[in-house]
Amino acid sequence: MVKSKYQNVLDLGEALNIQDGDVKVEGDRLEIRGTASTQYDKDRLWDEIKKSGGENPTDIMADIKVADTSVYARHTVASGESLSKIAKHYYNDAMKYNAIFEANTDQLKSADVIHPGQELVIPNL
Repeated sequence: MVKSKYQNVLDLGEALNIQDGDVKVEGDRLEIRGTASTQYDKDRLWDEIKKSGGENPTDIMADIKVADTSVYARHTVASGESLSKIAKHYYNDAMKYNAIFEANTDQLKSADVIHPGQELVIPNL
């Protein structure tokens, strides 16, 4: 029962390629463990947990570690994107585009020019 309630979390974990994943049902509680690539992926898992279990679920225990804490995420630029659009996606604030620009000055010469296929670092704020 509890496992099916959180199936969306387990599916997302697979899609995100969570490493060292372990899922157990202990009584009425689901226990999940694993390592996400970045903090952003960990945050996405927690958002899914809250969708199914509410803000403070008591029927799940999640111990999710982060493999790369040096960045918040890595993002491959798609056609039509801008740094402000990317900042809005990751930080919920388009005006934080300059933080992304500053973290990628090795490949970006202007905050106004990015190209599809570029792999950008999304820094921790």
